[in-house]
Amino acid sequence: MSHTKAGGAFTELILETFRFNGRLLTAGDSLTRPFKLSSARWQVLGAIVEKPLSVAQIARSMGVARQSVQRLADNLEKTGIVEYAPNPDHGRAKLVRPTDEGYRVVKALTQRQVRWANEIASSARSGEIASALSLMRKLRLRLEAEERSRK
Repeated sequence: MSHTKAGGAFTELILETFRFNGRLLTAGDSLTRPFKLSSARWQVLGAIVEKPLSVAQIARSMGVARQSVQRLADNLEKTGIVEYAPNPDHGRAKLVRPTDEGYRVVKALTQRQVRWANEIASSARSGEIASALSLMRKLRLRLEAEERSRK
């Protein structure tokens, strides 16, 4: 069996996405190094900036295992970047929220990320980036729908 034209292009997109993700993680680790964080810890922190979430909610939003997020959140708590708070919707699943230090780190990291993003994005037109984003979102939603239908 062989790929359709779209299936072959999708496979190439997947492989390029894996390479791109690797480069993004390396760049993220470089951006976060002055704050003694990693890209993974930054992702967790970014997930809770707007509102506190449970570990399970963070994991779902990131598309990763709950246990991975639990380890990251515990580590962030030990460093004073996040804290656990009571969850009014669930007795045992505490909410993870940034501490004042966590908000300070997010603000400083955001400034670094904006400068970096502007520099990297200068090699493409905003319309190209918007089209790529739209396609990735469309394909992600299709994958999520397939996942739900298998449950």
